[in-house]
Amino acid sequence: MDILLAIASRRDERGTLPDPLRNEVVLRLLDAGRLSGSSKNGQPWVFVVPGSRARIEELAAAVFVPDNVLNAGLVVAILVAGKGPVSFDAGRAAQSILLAAWAEGLASCPNGIADIDAARRALDASEDETPVIVLSFGLPAKPRDPNVRSAAEWSERANRKPLEEVVRWLP
Repeated sequence: MDILLAIASRRDERGTLPDPLRNEVVLRLLDAGRLSGSSKNGQPWVFVVPGSRARIEELAAAVFVPDNVLNAGLVVAILVAGKGPVSFDAGRAAQSILLAAWAEGLASCPNGIADIDAARRALDASEDETPVIVLSFGLPAKPRDPNVRSAAEWSERANRKPLEEVVRWLP
């Protein structure tokens, strides 16, 4: 898939089927996160994949929209440790994983953490690890073909501010 098409056509989707994803797909998604750039190549992240239903339910209780996690075929939490722009680095890894999922034909949605302490417990995080975001993935309930439009057409239809409102050109 063309990267501009992937960026322009990808949408956060909460409607996923709960079917588990194939292991080779899961590994490709996690590897996409591992390959992300980070400040001074610090790679401050750990990707945690809860396996049991009880663990998933515990984590779901810690995010803002629990159904995203409860109904997902795969859940990945990103934890960071260290100082500096570690949250920014986690965002870079998250976006890589989300784009890789879209290229695999999967729906995905980032989930904000409402209760950090509960998320820490659910993820067995160490004292120096902070949960930053929880990603949910699955087969889309409503499949969408990114190739029905060009990247420019997806961009034009996006619910985003116009480019001239978000870019400031300085002399």
